[in-house]
Amino acid sequence: MDYYWQAIGGQIEIFSRQQSIEEILVSPETRPELKQKLEYIQQVRAFASHELYLPDNNSYRSFVDVERPYLVWNVFAAPGLSLKPYQSCFPVAGCLAYRGYFNKNDAQAFAHELKQQDYDVFVAGISAYSTLGWFDDPVPSTIMHYSNAHLAGLIFHELAHQKVYIKDDTAFNESFAMSVELAGVKQWMEQTGDPALHIQYKNENEHREQFIALLMRTRQKLNKLYLSDEINKLDNKKKILEKLKTEYDQLKKDWNANSHYDGYMKQDLNNAHFISVGLYHRYIPAFEALRKQSNNWPEFFEQVRQLGDLPKEKRELKLQQLSERKI
Repeated sequence: MDYYWQAIGGQIEIFSRQQSIEEILVSPETRPELKQKLEYIQQVRAFASHELYLPDNNSYRSFVDVERPYLVWNVFAAPGLSLKPYQSCFPVAGCLAYRGYFNKNDAQAFAHELKQQDYDVFVAGISAYSTLGWFDDPVPSTIMHYSNAHLAGLIFHELAHQKVYIKDDTAFNESFAMSVELAGVKQWMEQTGDPALHIQYKNENEHREQFIALLMRTRQKLNKLYLSDEINKLDNKKKILEKLKTEYDQLKKDWNANSHYDGYMKQDLNNAHFISVGLYHRYIPAFEALRKQSNNWPEFFEQVRQLGDLPKEKRELKLQQLSERKI
């Protein structure tokens, strides 16, 4: 019950502090840089509904200053020699591969409990989330430092969760939302014709894809190790994670630029860090294949719904088949 109370209290606080973007824009007290960002968000929000056929509701038409660096903190956990996530199950959202807290100290306390049970744990600050259409989600202050391309992608991503959400299948939901984000930003940039935005997004996305690919290769190595009959699994796990950091340093040299991922890589990496990587990117190729064989966004969303209606085993088989399809 303590967990539910903190969730209810945190959500109520957000609702009580939000303001209409229209009201903020006409206020003489609004800072010019905030006004510029909110005007941009209005354009992105209209595009999301009119061009991408995402929900046309009151989500992301208001703004809330939460006065903290993240909106929530998610706790990921996995056994020391497994990539199977610790799950938390709820009446509406179903079973999730993480547990979210509005207070960082609460998240760290829960992470400590799991660590005492020999779980690998990772506490991640999250800048935005979706209430799946149950409430009107505001634009949080925690995303206002994002680049314009990243900002557009996040809004497309969170609205996609309101469009299709399958209970008890985090990997399906997050991979679907990521596919909408990537395709949506590409279409948005093509329509706005902003060369600078296009170059910025292309560079950011290239680096992200390479970084995710590195993490996924490491994840596969770890999974292979855990399923093997090797005796010194803990020692070999350590070697795999040390090699990851060496490969990352080489990747940064190829980029010839500062990296947004330095903070992530400076952590004491463990199995829990690889939970979200698998969840958010596992089925992106499948959804991209499904989108390319669809004539338009409404048809794509209907195909995704039909896929979500399948029993989980059949759904995963279909996703695997789609992932291997060449289009």
